[in-house]
Amino acid sequence: MHRDRFYTLSASCPDQVGIIARVTGFIAEHKGWILESSFHADDLDGRYFMRIEVKAKSLPFHLAEFRERFRPVAESLQMDWRISDSAVKKRVVILVSKQEHCLYDLLARWQSKELDIEIPCVISNHDSFKGFVEWHGIPFHHVPVNPENKLAAYAEVQRLFDEVRGDTMVLARYMQILSPELCRDYPGQIINIHHSFLPSFVGAKPYHQAYARGVKLIGATCHYVTKELDQGPIIEQDVIRIDHSDSPEDMVRYGKDIEKTVLARGLRYHLEDRVLTHGNKTVVFR
Repeated sequence: MHRDRFYTLSASCPDQVGIIARVTGFIAEHKGWILESSFHADDLDGRYFMRIEVKAKSLPFHLAEFRERFRPVAESLQMDWRISDSAVKKRVVILVSKQEHCLYDLLARWQSKELDIEIPCVISNHDSFKGFVEWHGIPFHHVPVNPENKLAAYAEVQRLFDEVRGDTMVLARYMQILSPELCRDYPGQIINIHHSFLPSFVGAKPYHQAYARGVKLIGATCHYVTKELDQGPIIEQDVIRIDHSDSPEDMVRYGKDIEKTVLARGLRYHLEDRVLTHGNKTVVFR
């Protein structure tokens, strides 16, 4: 069912009396119609989190004026906040290496409009999927990465991302470690799928690590990228049960299904502004 245009306010602030009253009171004062609301108080950290959808046409002003009018309220609550417009599609740049399953899945969801996004380009350190990506009408950029050219390669990735005005960078089994500069410049904008249930089995060949350890569950983790390898805030995870008869190759095959569904769910939560970070943790309003 098609939804009317709406604005999404996502915010966190020190927990205190009257937060909901102040925020929803501001919206009600301007005749705003709240479509959906979610709240969470973290007693251990003393922090409050919220996500509110407001029907755009119920307000007497546009988003820029909402920001100006709401700013004093946010400042009085010491609030970290953002507000987005459902009419503006997020621009997602996909990075991929030689494994196709996550790329294929994301493009299928994009083509069917299950993910209502723009994909301005796909970047890869191999040219394997050039024809497939261009068949979808999406520009493909081959940016080789090797030990001698990493600085220049990641500078080119950053240039392309900025040139197409990307909002989010998705590592769809991009088997390279991004530069610290990229991680620093785009905090909370780079999403990775790791083929393990983090924090277990970080780094390369986690299914082989899991086989060697004799685990009974394997999984996948969608997380934000930071300069510490596979240590960023976790957005989404899932697992599947295995047993002693499963080989590492079996685990890889099972894992592909988990990886693509976990990545798609995590990306959707991010694009819908359902993920709020605090330190190395997240609050995800599903």
